[in-house]
Amino acid sequence: MGQKGQGQYRQGFPMRLSAWRSIRGRVAVVLVVPTCLLLALAGTEVAERADDWFEARDTTGRVELLLDVQTLVRELQRERGLTNGLLGGAGDYRDGLTATRERTDDARRALRGTGPPAVEDALGELDGGLPAVRDAVDGGGIGRAESLGFYTGVITHLNDALVADHHHSDRRLGNTLDALRSLADVTESLALERGLLNGVFAAGRFAGTEEYAAFSEARAARLSALGDFRQFATAEQEAPLDEAFASDAAARAAGFEEEAAFAADGSALAVDPEAWWSSATTVVDSLHAAQRGLGADARARAQGLSQDAGRQLAGFLGLGVFVVVAVAALAWLAVRSITRPLDALAREANEVAGRWLPETVRAIQEAEPDAAERLLPVPAGPSSPTEGTRTPDAEEISRLAEALHGVERAAVELAAEQTALRRNSSESLANLGERNQRLVDRQLRLITALESQETDPEALAGLFELDHLATRMQRNAESLLILTGEQSPPRVWPGTVPVAEVVRSAVSEVEDYRRVTLTAIDRCEVWGQCVAELAHLLAELIENALAATPPARPVEVAGWWDGREFCLAVVDRGRGMTEAELARANARLAGRESFLVAPSRHLGHYVVGKLAARLGAQVEVRHTQAPTGSGPVATGAGVSAFVALPPSLLGPETETPARGQSPGPVRTPPAPTVPSGVGGR
Repeated sequence: MGQKGQGQYRQGFPMRLSAWRSIRGRVAVVLVVPTCLLLALAGTEVAERADDWFEARDTTGRVELLLDVQTLVRELQRERGLTNGLLGGAGDYRDGLTATRERTDDARRALRGTGPPAVEDALGELDGGLPAVRDAVDGGGIGRAESLGFYTGVITHLNDALVADHHHSDRRLGNTLDALRSLADVTESLALERGLLNGVFAAGRFAGTEEYAAFSEARAARLSALGDFRQFATAEQEAPLDEAFASDAAARAAGFEEEAAFAADGSALAVDPEAWWSSATTVVDSLHAAQRGLGADARARAQGLSQDAGRQLAGFLGLGVFVVVAVAALAWLAVRSITRPLDALAREANEVAGRWLPETVRAIQEAEPDAAERLLPVPAGPSSPTEGTRTPDAEEISRLAEALHGVERAAVELAAEQTALRRNSSESLANLGERNQRLVDRQLRLITALESQETDPEALAGLFELDHLATRMQRNAESLLILTGEQSPPRVWPGTVPVAEVVRSAVSEVEDYRRVTLTAIDRCEVWGQCVAELAHLLAELIENALAATPPARPVEVAGWWDGREFCLAVVDRGRGMTEAELARANARLAGRESFLVAPSRHLGHYVVGKLAARLGAQVEVRHTQAPTGSGPVATGAGVSAFVALPPSLLGPETETPARGQSPGPVRTPPAPTVPSGVGGR
């Protein structure tokens, strides 16, 4: 017993009344005892009785089905034996075989559609092969071994369909079912031996060692199944089997078996097939009768168990209903005393979660560092909003309210920490970007000076490559500033600049610019103040397309008029994106995500989104597909990025040129061809 419990015990009855006023005490007294009673007495017993009832019903159906299947098996066993005798040369079996076939067909039709899938599959196999075997037997086109194998296989499948493990909780019924399955095996082994020897005796000898081996295996299987049967059956259940094997017919059949057993060397057998067939059939029929009697015992036992389980189930269900009603009544009384303080706490929590907490977090995120400290909540005290829910009879609810207030403060403090962390990260990135930009600017000026003084073509080519690399470094530095919300030094060109030149400037800022092809860009002019940011935006899209496209495939850039807007498309032939990836990419391009929560490989999307917002342009990525007449987008796998420039960025309106008058495919040169500075210089 803990310290609190010891104190309550020492203080006696008044303290026990205070325990009743707590939620824990009420729930323990009102709900725990009757609920445990319900689970222990009603739930367990009802489940067990229900299982017994369903198990007994299932067993009754299984026994009925087993007996119906054995009716078909009996006729198939008889047809197998007569067929084997006929193939052995006993033509007198023809009339008996015809009548047996009719009974087999009647049993098939009666059984079809009444069994589980395993039985239906076995019947389907029988229906599919039996007509062909019969025709082959009548035409003399099949041997004894093949015919015997077909019938035996079908009979085995029928028996196997019903011998799945079925351990019944009632030991007596379980043993009876096991004995019934073992008796079916005994009957099948003897019937197989009857059919096999019927053909052997009709032919006058064994056809070979394989046929003799099959005879020996059938005898061994019968002895094994007989041992299993005696293990499970009672003395009363063994009596019909003992009577069958003690009959005169069984003695005659045993004598014929002994004669066959000494003919393994292929010596002649002078046994009348009719005598063997008559004696063996008498024993087999007795075994089938014993099966029906044993099945009747199992069915009667299962029905008795089902009735007992039903009566017990009804009694425990009644007890369960009574306990449920009692628990419901007590719970209703307890709920009335709990709902009022809980409702007040729920309203307070909804107010905090729906209005106060989001507003406080938003204010902290938008405030300056010094002002954010003043917005943090004070520890819970007399003026705390949760203090109003504290009542003498709801101690747990009061503690819960205090805990919720602690959660509120922790959430606000975490938001303040995250805000400070993001602000510091943004400032660090901006500072790093400014430093890199200054260094790259100095590097570009130095490279320009070296280019103007160099005359060696090879050295000049190397300087051009270095110039190109520095230009890319400058764009990366500007990207850092853009992501942090900082403004780069303004680079403005007077008048307007052709869109094609802006595209070429963007291409000159990517690494693998030789793979970029400009196709069908209509004539259009953009104002000089937006050239640098538009070139930066296009460079990011082109670089993403190059990264997603195999090295042997080009990336195409096209431009066309769409009403008063001018559209640009960057088309790649890469692996493409899934619909979910496209949706995420468009969310980044639209500025609906923070760049601090995404992998670094997607930073280009955030740069494009911020530049598009500054320009008032719209950027969207779609699957590359066949043209629909609105623009020259080629067919193929991959992704196409579309940029729609608003009229405010476009120069004085000009006539939209015919498609044939637009510039043809141009391979981008290694150096920018725009006015000085467009490429980032």
